[in-house]
Amino acid sequence: MGKTVHTEAVQDLFEAILTLETEQECFDFFEDVCTVNELLSIAQRFAVAKMLKENNTYLEVAEKTGASTATISRVNRSLNYGKDGYELVFSRMNKNRENAKKEK
Repeated sequence: MGKTVHTEAVQDLFEAILTLETEQECFDFFEDVCTVNELLSIAQRFAVAKMLKENNTYLEVAEKTGASTATISRVNRSLNYGKDGYELVFSRMNKNRENAKKEK
């Protein structure tokens, strides 16, 4: 059986993340918790997922993000066979953007 992310340490981390209220708090916390390269790698994977969701080709994604085809493939596998975490976040982000437009 493979490793699980469902550990007490990960649970504590997620609890801490859920206390963050502003973008600046996120910057401050993640700059403390992650190295610059770790944070940029996570951001790159998120950008890859967003581009794949928008039906960009692997070549387009690689050119724009600098991600390797291996990274793009792993992200694509998560989009297709994962726990729908990306879908949840993209849906909520779209909803938040729509609500923000309505408020203007």
